[in-house]
Amino acid sequence: MRDVPSGWRRVALREITEEQTERVGGRRQITVLSSTKHHGLVPSDEYFKGRTIYSNDLTGYKIVQRDWFAYATNHLAEGSIGLQGAFNLACVSPIYTVFSCAEGVYPPYMFRLLKSPELVAAYGVHEQASVDRRGAVRYHDFGKIEVNLPPEQEQRRIAEILDTLDSRISSLDVMANKQLKILGGLTNDLLAEDAAMADPARLGDSLIDIEAGWSPLCEDAPPPLGKWGVLKVSAVTSGTYIPSESKTLLPGTRQRPELQVRPGDLILCRANGVKSLVGVTALVRDTPPKLMLSDKLMRLIADKSVIENAYLELVLASADVRRQIDAATSGSSGQNNISQGLVRALRVHLPSLSRQRQVVAYTEAGRNVVHALKAERSKLLTLKQGLMEDLLTGRVRVSEAEAVLEDL
Repeated sequence: MRDVPSGWRRVALREITEEQTERVGGRRQITVLSSTKHHGLVPSDEYFKGRTIYSNDLTGYKIVQRDWFAYATNHLAEGSIGLQGAFNLACVSPIYTVFSCAEGVYPPYMFRLLKSPELVAAYGVHEQASVDRRGAVRYHDFGKIEVNLPPEQEQRRIAEILDTLDSRISSLDVMANKQLKILGGLTNDLLAEDAAMADPARLGDSLIDIEAGWSPLCEDAPPPLGKWGVLKVSAVTSGTYIPSESKTLLPGTRQRPELQVRPGDLILCRANGVKSLVGVTALVRDTPPKLMLSDKLMRLIADKSVIENAYLELVLASADVRRQIDAATSGSSGQNNISQGLVRALRVHLPSLSRQRQVVAYTEAGRNVVHALKAERSKLLTLKQGLMEDLLTGRVRVSEAEAVLEDL
């Protein structure tokens, strides 16, 4: 940040901010805020789910006016800083540092700058150099940090560009969540129709086998391409297969190729500390080679003349089967389990293969819509992260960024 872009100026934060120490005093009915790493300043009662973590006596708490900033003095190096934009007047604990911006500094732009990776790294440097044994970064040291500052008009436009990208990302989130609800409703309706058409049967009658995994000693990091690894339970418990949730087999440990995961496999979580995650399944649509099942996972080998794996994935996630799994799950010492015998005993409704394929086709079409929306979101998020860094450092100027947005 030391190369100053044309038209910008290099300043210390103490030149463009001012510490504020006004106290609540006798004021009543004032909202107490907490500073968070990911969400900035939020009402403390909401963030801590109704638990009151602040004092009953707010007299000594610090006032935070609208467009003022506050940060947790002992946690600034974690990026725990926020802009107060929700209330005309709020307050924070007296251990917080509060400051306002000078004229010519646009607070929403300043917030972006103060949350940037380069500034967060600078907080860490000042925390390590602090004489405060708790590692606090007080305003005196915070104010020494230097930044490159564009003219206010450019600050405003940079903030607007980033807000536009945030808005588009949020819109994609809303659309994806809406599609997921539609997909969930459609799947429930289709399975309900199938249940009305077919008598229940033991799942075991439609399985050729259930294979269990193993858990050798591993390095807790995903294996490099071409190396052997073992899946964690988290590779399955989201309901989507995530091969990166895996560990690397230690050198010299014997591999078990028969436990290698293959495209088309249906994997079930047989044990988990969270009861609701026991029995969660995921269909492997694609996978790197040399990943093996752990001992907390099972591979269901279906009789393909009776049932499709993709349809069985839907059935095992249905409300009826989930109730059966929850009732069958046992455990002690914080670990919940379901046995192969209980999995085989689950009662399921299986219509004809042609009907199963029809249901899968409907749901896959919905999945594809959601996948496309999430892919677009990921693309925009990557663009925003890169563009934000470039705009805040002046490597890319507003006119160039506007041209990028026009091409989206």
